Amino acid sequence: MPAVTVENPLTLPRVAVPQTAAARKVLAVSTAPGGFEGEGFPVRRAFAGIDYRHLDPFIMMDQMGEVEYAPGEPKGTPWHPHRGFETVTYLIDGTFVHQDSNGGGGVINGGDTQWMTAGSGLLHIEAPPESLVVSGGLFHGLQLWVNLPASDKMMPPRYQDIGGGQVQLLTTLDGGALLRVIAGELDGHEGPGITHTPITMIHATVTPGAEITLPWREDFNALAYVMAGRGSVGEERRPVHTGQTTVFGEGGSLTLRADESQDSNAPALEVVLLGGRPIREPMAHYGPFVMNSRHELQQAFDDFQAGRLGRIPTTERTK
Repeated sequence: MPAVTVENPLTLPRVAVPQTAAARKVLAVSTAPGGFEGEGFPVRRAFAGIDYRHLDPFIMMDQMGEVEYAPGEPKGTPWHPHRGFETVTYLIDGTFVHQDSNGGGGVINGGDTQWMTAGSGLLHIEAPPESLVVSGGLFHGLQLWVNLPASDKMMPPRYQDIGGGQVQLLTTLDGGALLRVIAGELDGHEGPGITHTPITMIHATVTPGAEITLPWREDFNALAYVMAGRGSVGEERRPVHTGQTTVFGEGGSLTLRADESQDSNAPALEVVLLGGRPIREPMAHYGPFVMNSRHELQQAFDDFQAGRLGRIPTTERTK
């Protein structure tokens, strides 16, 4: 799981351990069920079964892979619509190509993030490049959906291409973890992602036996999803492993620890940490649309069928 890394984390800025902040307790740990997305690539549904009151402003997150494709096997998603939220695609291994009907898109490689604000609506496609389809290879990443408040749901679509080299890299005082701040802020250090809904997104690699305690905004919720490895969460050291999501309670800091012994295919604890300011508005979610009411959902479907969410580029239709 390379993503973006450094040889010596102690060369990086260090996050101070909060001395007086109340520790967040563990409210729940859930295990993601498996499934398939798009044209048939395997996913883990990280937030399945979790009460939306604990997720808000996040809607869903899929861990895509980790899968080693044989030649001819790599798959993506066909053209499809979105309205009312943002998609965040973070790739760890492999290559993906994104294109949308608003003119956004590009190639995403390991460590890169593509941030698409669907807003009032668009069509997009995500697919492996032809070279990867021919050769096969490793594919692994995450896709997160972030809700938009009612005031922003019909804003013009926007696309951000965040290269791995732009991510803010930090470490803990003892160098026991590499912290990649993709969006939001941690201890005064800001990630490159520009968000409408205030959130923090961090990919943390915690070395075996290391424990980290991070400051966390008290007005944000707090979630931790284990992409790989084994460890524990909270001061109570509740065990967690690959494919599990932790929901934390209120407080100003959160704690994670990596087990001394890790599996050979996961030499460290790999965790995505998420926090956001809850929107606390009614949510109506069906398929590719996330709105505030059933009426708005129906309008989204009507607009899609009438072609008002964009059209597939002519060069794509004639292939």
